[in-house]
Amino acid sequence: MPLPTGNTAWPPSYLGPALDAMHTWDSWWSGDPDRLEQLYGGSTGGGPDPKRLQYAGGVVGRIARWWWGTPTALGERRTKLHVPIAGDLCGGSADLLFSEPPKFTVDDDTTQKRLDALADDGMLATLQTAAEIGAALGGIYLRPVYDKDVADRAWVHAEHADRALPEFTWGRLSAVTFWRVVREEDGQVWRHLQRHERGRILHGLYQGTKDNLGRPVPLEDSEATAGHAATVDADGAMATGYDDGLDVVYIPNQASRRWRCDPKLKDWGRSDLDGVEPLMDSLDETYSSWMRDIRLGKGRIVVPETYLQSNGPGRGASWNPDQEAFAGVNVLRTSDGFALTVAQFAIRVQEHKDTAEDLVNQILRSAGYSGQTFGIGGDVAVTATEVTARERRSMTTRGKKILRWRPALSQLVEALLAVDRYAFGGGITPQRPTVEFEDSVQEDPLSLANTADTLRRAQAASTDTLVRMAHPEWDDDQVKAEVRLIQQESGTAVPDPMQAGDLP
Repeated sequence: MPLPTGNTAWPPSYLGPALDAMHTWDSWWSGDPDRLEQLYGGSTGGGPDPKRLQYAGGVVGRIARWWWGTPTALGERRTKLHVPIAGDLCGGSADLLFSEPPKFTVDDDTTQKRLDALADDGMLATLQTAAEIGAALGGIYLRPVYDKDVADRAWVHAEHADRALPEFTWGRLSAVTFWRVVREEDGQVWRHLQRHERGRILHGLYQGTKDNLGRPVPLEDSEATAGHAATVDADGAMATGYDDGLDVVYIPNQASRRWRCDPKLKDWGRSDLDGVEPLMDSLDETYSSWMRDIRLGKGRIVVPETYLQSNGPGRGASWNPDQEAFAGVNVLRTSDGFALTVAQFAIRVQEHKDTAEDLVNQILRSAGYSGQTFGIGGDVAVTATEVTARERRSMTTRGKKILRWRPALSQLVEALLAVDRYAFGGGITPQRPTVEFEDSVQEDPLSLANTADTLRRAQAASTDTLVRMAHPEWDDDQVKAEVRLIQQESGTAVPDPMQAGDLP
């Protein structure tokens, strides 16, 4: 299927619900209060009636009635406080998946050595970033890329879901078109489209408007795409070097809920933030109310105007809001002097703290995580078994995500090897590797030592088994070398008399 011929709405209208949802999740994930106010209509905008949107009907009125949709009154400073729990959620999800690098194993030794080099070249950092973005936007695309002027090997690149037009066949990605804006000038927008199909990539440059793709123009018309002009054929396509399948994989974060009945969106993923936006809005309101109590709870003394600091003739008097005596009043002089009034409001610490903690726990539980994963519940040292028990919900969510990541990474690595061989040679044999995710909870060394000692004294495990238990990250050669050293030091490295042969 070729690229669009032009003069069509862009992005396509059926992507609207998904892009709107991702824009909302992205605003929460960014942690920018200005973006949240703009999203929910909470900025004053200088209009005569800053609350007019809150009385509107439909979607506009509904989101404007959120706490972040409450505008700041004209002439007052913004006192809304944002708690970046969305960023903590998405970052914690990535940490659960890729706190340790996954292990890729293939049969061919030459290919394995090249794969080890490719995996060590920043792949873990890319996977961590991709996992966090995928948790925020509901999914992430990964593909191999190369540039001989930058590096002597191929590497993995992440494409964001809010700039992709995917096509699925029976739930599997069969083609995808990525787009990016390369130039904007005088109301005109130049977009670069990349359509990935089996074995090839089609490149196209379009000149249009903000909402329309416009007409196709030569790739040379933009510096960002001029480099592709010499590498594409007459159809605007170039080979990927991976002929056995699509060179792009899509990893949905979780199964979609809101679009399950939409035939074009049902295979899109679901964000960890989906459904918890009202709770995050309430959490921000709670913390802002807490900070408001602190501001109002500062001890003040209401004093006569003569107690204020004069700014000179005709310039009035001023006060420092952080000094105890600041409010001037006109009062009659009494026999005891001027009247002084102390103003001290209560700060409802415990009420706000309990409310905030309950909201945080509800947000984490709804997103599929345990509070222990995010440091809620104390920092008392416990064993790995106890940690796993306390974080069972997080471990379950991690396991569900691994079910989607493992086959996608296997295909991605095969494509990476194929692209690397296509671009740089090396005599490797591309093949799908076995992917192993490391345990995100490491056992305490003292606990492991006690367990190994008990098993040895009970004669319930061999030296080889105990070494593998203490060092699960070691390969067979490292384990065998350690076993030989232990046997030599303990004096047990003697041949078996039953296999020594006949004596002379």
